[in-house]
Amino acid sequence: MTEQSPKRATLYRMVMPTHVCPFGLKAKYLLESQGYAVDDHWLTTRAETDAFKAEHSVKTTPQTFIDGQRIGGHDDLRRFLGKPVRDAGATSYKPVVAVFAITALMALAASQAAFGTPFTMRAAEWFISLSMCVLALLKLQDVETFSSMFLGYDLLARRWVPYSYIYPFAEAGAGVLMTAGILTWLSAPVALMIGGIGAVSVLKAVYIDKRDIKCACVGGASKVPLGFVSLTENLMMIAMAVWMLAK
Repeated sequence: MTEQSPKRATLYRMVMPTHVCPFGLKAKYLLESQGYAVDDHWLTTRAETDAFKAEHSVKTTPQTFIDGQRIGGHDDLRRFLGKPVRDAGATSYKPVVAVFAITALMALAASQAAFGTPFTMRAAEWFISLSMCVLALLKLQDVETFSSMFLGYDLLARRWVPYSYIYPFAEAGAGVLMTAGILTWLSAPVALMIGGIGAVSVLKAVYIDKRDIKCACVGGASKVPLGFVSLTENLMMIAMAVWMLAK
């Protein structure tokens, strides 16, 4: 019984002194993980890369060939192998899931360190306040882009544009103070105000006007649809503010 020959693929990718193409590395790993023996050809200069692209009438590298057939770039290779390909324009809840998952774990860890158990009321408070901090951080990465998206639906920002710039700083400040458990007289009213305005704005834009727009809750480049997630963020701030004032 003869041993079956391994599957073979030929890969051309940029490997230069100042740049190694990340998609080339991903393509090589993907091929090897699928059992292909890879003939790895490096394009080590810009001239060599341009000549390769001209020869094969392609605009990008890496390029993969299997059984003499050009498969294409990294995304084309994923399709060929039956792997999902990310749609850059598609809506996604992954950023929000990641934020809430990490802040929940941070809150549980802080409670464990402070009280010897992760399951405390303080952990629930920290979850909300830390979520506010992280969401504000994402907005503060690019305040200009955030403000442009925020102006698309926030009722106060549309009447007074500076509010679209103030919002992430107010959210961050309230979150930090609530995490520390200090200056409640300041943090709670701020959270109540921005959460209340935000909740009304989302309700009007999504559930009354029936608009299909993106949410600015995780920053201006978000693909998260405006709706339940943004409403939840605002309701969490309102609940936290009311709880801390009641305490």
